[in-house]
Amino acid sequence: MKHAKEIAIDQIKPNRYQPRKEFNQDALFELAQSIRENGLIQPIVVYPQAEGYEIIAGERRYRAMILAGYTCIPCHVMNAKEHEIAQLALIENIQREDLSPIEEADGYVQLIRLKGWTQEKLAQVVGKSQSSIANKIRLLQLAAGVQVAINRHEISERHARALLQVQHEHQEAILDEIIKRKLNVAQTERYISNLDQDKVKKSKPKTKGLARHIRIAKNTLRQAVSMIEKAGTKVKIEEKDYEDEVVYRISIKK
Repeated sequence: MKHAKEIAIDQIKPNRYQPRKEFNQDALFELAQSIRENGLIQPIVVYPQAEGYEIIAGERRYRAMILAGYTCIPCHVMNAKEHEIAQLALIENIQREDLSPIEEADGYVQLIRLKGWTQEKLAQVVGKSQSSIANKIRLLQLAAGVQVAINRHEISERHARALLQVQHEHQEAILDEIIKRKLNVAQTERYISNLDQDKVKKSKPKTKGLARHIRIAKNTLRQAVSMIEKAGTKVKIEEKDYEDEVVYRISIKK
């Protein structure tokens, strides 16, 4: 990457694909103080637009520079296509450890929509398991108040997973009880398990017809693989059983 370029802060705007919704103000003030004392050690990364620049990476540093009273900021300017910019910005932010689970899930959904990826493909790109991504995305089914509480670190992700068992219209009332009573995860799970049944989501029963349909598909695939192996060709079959689907990967050596 080329040397950093000083750009006026009023010519720079945050990235529209930024999944982060909350910025810790205390941490920003600490970073601003550090920048006043030591300068900005790592320039931010931007790309040019018709008017000004948009941030790819470094929005916390950008905000801290504003708090510190700077009018210009060192930037690495990157030229890339629009979809590449979005992908870079989302992946850079998703891989930060300090994103909330909701912000991370938002980033995953944006990437899936932007790139047309499956959850499995996204998992390969960001280096996470498919089940981890699916579990994060499920958090977006929670009531708005619960999602805000997660972003504010009022409850943990495990508390939130427990709340997924509660009917949508009752989630915020249960959230208030969790916070008021300062329940830990185990206590929350017990509290939810003791709720009236009309407040808890019913688990979807697997119909006999559906289970039989899956068994037939599995047996057919295994028989096909067996026939190929008997013909002298080495075949590798991998099966992954997810909540909504069974995924097979069949590899045949050339």
